[in-house]
Amino acid sequence: MLIRSLRQTDIPLIIRLWNDCVQAGEVLYYPLTAAYFTRKFMENEGCEPENLLAAEADGQVIGLIHGVAPETFRGGKPGNAYLTVLLVDRTWRGRGVGRALLGALEEKMRARGAETLFISSVNPVNLDWRIPGTPGHDHNNMPGLDAECAGAGFFARSGFECRYREVAMYIDLAAFRMNPKIPDMQQKLQAEGIYTGPYDAAWNCAFDRMCDGVGSDYWRDVLRTEIAAHRAHAPNADSRFWADGIRPQGPRLLLTAVHDSQIVGFTGPVDRQRSGRGWFTGICTDPAYGRRGIATVLFSLLMAEFQREGAAFSTLFTGADNPARKIYEQAGMRAVRRFELMAKTL
Repeated sequence: MLIRSLRQTDIPLIIRLWNDCVQAGEVLYYPLTAAYFTRKFMENEGCEPENLLAAEADGQVIGLIHGVAPETFRGGKPGNAYLTVLLVDRTWRGRGVGRALLGALEEKMRARGAETLFISSVNPVNLDWRIPGTPGHDHNNMPGLDAECAGAGFFARSGFECRYREVAMYIDLAAFRMNPKIPDMQQKLQAEGIYTGPYDAAWNCAFDRMCDGVGSDYWRDVLRTEIAAHRAHAPNADSRFWADGIRPQGPRLLLTAVHDSQIVGFTGPVDRQRSGRGWFTGICTDPAYGRRGIATVLFSLLMAEFQREGAAFSTLFTGADNPARKIYEQAGMRAVRRFELMAKTL
């Protein structure tokens, strides 16, 4: 057996290996095509194609591994490396192929200064996967190791430890119905001076206090970017255009909770991906405004907007023990898969 760099001529063999694993139900990845492989592993920012390694025996490719080194992409942290994928032909399993591939990648990562190897969504190579039990509904990234994949036991035996557990949650939007209590909850919040609904850029609300409270510069950047887009398209950003329930053309919708010229909660931006998935960056509430039902209201409004946009389904990840999981379940979401953020000291 030989561990070597992947060659262009190996790609058809990798496609066959990958798709055999998909068809057998061993992994949830999308079926692989040459175009998808090239885009994800050779063209995207931070993908580092030089870290594509193949295991060869008897002139055949029998395994594949890929990872990225620290600080090679935006958001990369010194000392952290990320494992993307490890696949072994089933007829060669149990013979040390996976261990050899993993050892070769670890050596490359150590040479680049890595101290810890993660299986995590922070990896810039985001692999799409299909929700089991659905008509091909998808999510654009795995948050860690699929706890039910064929190789889960291998990683535990290879020194990886679970740092965090998440669940993937899913809703078929055709079945979504707004909880009749939501309008009453909105009215109660309104009586407290808290508006919940589409954001109007003309309000010029501040949001740094909320982002500081939850410690998220990512959401700060999202709000800054989306609100700037609304201001650039000011006529359509006016909330009165929603009077008849008609979505204005232009910037993506933000759903917010606003109090005293402060954004104290938000979700969105509302978007529909080509696959039919209702996409959004997340949901957030200022800690000072917790336990008032703001997140419950905003999330229900989000699902209703996805329906209006023609989205077929939506997905999200949340901590397995996150209390917010109840909000998603009350809106009709269900847990469909368990994932583990794994780490190994190099």
